[in-house]
Amino acid sequence: MTVPEREIEAVRDLVRAREDARADLMRVRHRLSKLLLRQGIVYSGGTPWTCKHEEWLRRQRFDDVHLKAAFDYSFDAVLAATAARDRLDEQILVVAASPRFADPVNRLGCLRGISALTGLALTVEIGDWSRFTGSSIGAYVGLVPSEHSSGGSRVQGSITKAGNTHVRRLLIESAWHHRKSYSTCGPTLRARWAKVDPALRARGHTGNRRLNKRWQSFIDRGKNPNVANVAIARELAGWCWSLATLQ
Repeated sequence: MTVPEREIEAVRDLVRAREDARADLMRVRHRLSKLLLRQGIVYSGGTPWTCKHEEWLRRQRFDDVHLKAAFDYSFDAVLAATAARDRLDEQILVVAASPRFADPVNRLGCLRGISALTGLALTVEIGDWSRFTGSSIGAYVGLVPSEHSSGGSRVQGSITKAGNTHVRRLLIESAWHHRKSYSTCGPTLRARWAKVDPALRARGHTGNRRLNKRWQSFIDRGKNPNVANVAIARELAGWCWSLATLQ
């Protein structure tokens, strides 16, 4: 095991700061939506937290001066948190495209659900992928079932949730993308594939197809979607390892 380089540690702090910014944004959005809900004001114009939703928020008016002050405070907090997250996203995209990180990020980007931001976070959080195997990486991030054994009995429980919480959350979020049909490859994925060698492109295509088939098998069996997604995330970790270490 090696000590991480100073640059790796610095970029790790950057992606963790972005994780904190995401959590802060979720909290202030929640406070604002609940403030409006208490007044019986509910947005019904489509997907929330879009430009259209922001325009709707700006049109809200309140007669009570105290309520107006509370709304202005909450809305300003949302705008500030959004701006802070966006600044970090811009910095992360620059780092992800740099010569030091472009290759590992582009490799992981061959899989659906792994953007440059996610790819960079996985790269700096995992570090040396060669420390693991395709089967052991899932245990490292706590995506394997816990086990309680006594004598001849063997009972498996929920996942261990050991290891790196950030990596586990990223993999679980990315796994949801593989639920959608993989009959056609979208322009975003094709653009990522254009940055890598044919061997990596082929491996990514195989992984995407395999993970989607696994999703379909869980759906056909009536598996709980949340449980199924954790299983997909565990296998996704193995495909990430495969791409990261492919020679």
